[in-house]
Amino acid sequence: MAVPFAGLALHAALPARGADSAAVVPDTRKFLEEVRQNLQSDEILLDQYTFTEVFRESRLDSNGGVKKTKTEVYEVYPSTQPRKIYRRLISRDGAPLTEAELADQDRKQEEKTERREQKIASQDDATRQAHEDEKRAKERAVVDEIFRMDDIGVVGRETVDGRPTIIVSFVPRPGYRPVTQGGKVIQKLAGRAWIDEADRQLVRLEAKLIDTMGVGPAKLARLQKGATAFFQRKKVNDEVWLPAEARFQGAAKALLLFGTRLDVHSTYGDYKKFSVSTEEDVSSGNGESSPN
Repeated sequence: MAVPFAGLALHAALPARGADSAAVVPDTRKFLEEVRQNLQSDEILLDQYTFTEVFRESRLDSNGGVKKTKTEVYEVYPSTQPRKIYRRLISRDGAPLTEAELADQDRKQEEKTERREQKIASQDDATRQAHEDEKRAKERAVVDEIFRMDDIGVVGRETVDGRPTIIVSFVPRPGYRPVTQGGKVIQKLAGRAWIDEADRQLVRLEAKLIDTMGVGPAKLARLQKGATAFFQRKKVNDEVWLPAEARFQGAAKALLLFGTRLDVHSTYGDYKKFSVSTEEDVSSGNGESSPN
């Protein structure tokens, strides 16, 4: 998840309603630079963990009532190849998938893994390292662009889950044209971010869409301008901050779907350290079939 909360044009602001009154960060520029240095995408961090994702998509009527809900539960596994996750669907609308359905998914995943491994094996060490360096450079470029593209203001302090946080407002700078793919997504959001004061890590983000955005596993639905976005992260094993919840609500358009309102909600949990043996268990069809 990208983190759209900072830029170079800094300004002081009044405390947020409900926030602690001691809102001023002693050195705003230093604080933001430390946050920038700490930033890594969740994609990189999640290479270390297996976890579960519960995805719910509700279609709402004009009064906010629920017309239809779809629920999917996934086991998510990283790979020995960086940033190649396996989202293993294990339940749909409360009904577990059959052993045959799970085995079919595992077979297709194993075939993809073998093809990737063959491709990597055909490369020399220098080529493989160059590709990895390029990926990290692109990710760093997104982080750096975040800190160029948004005007920000420190608006207060607040305690979240027992930890002191600093609240930062953000809004895209008029006329800025992002050059990275991540920047193009981030430019669609304006709102507030809660930063853990001790760890300089993103804890929470609340934003409004100022342009359309694709949501859901395949990004088939597009939330419209004015929709809201919410992200929450938590500290896992007292060592790393990882996603806990993501939610988008608002008017949406999708294939064969017009004029509806969506409530798209994902929760993440059951984090466990990833190991090669975990991947081997899944490939052989011995993966767990329940998130609990």
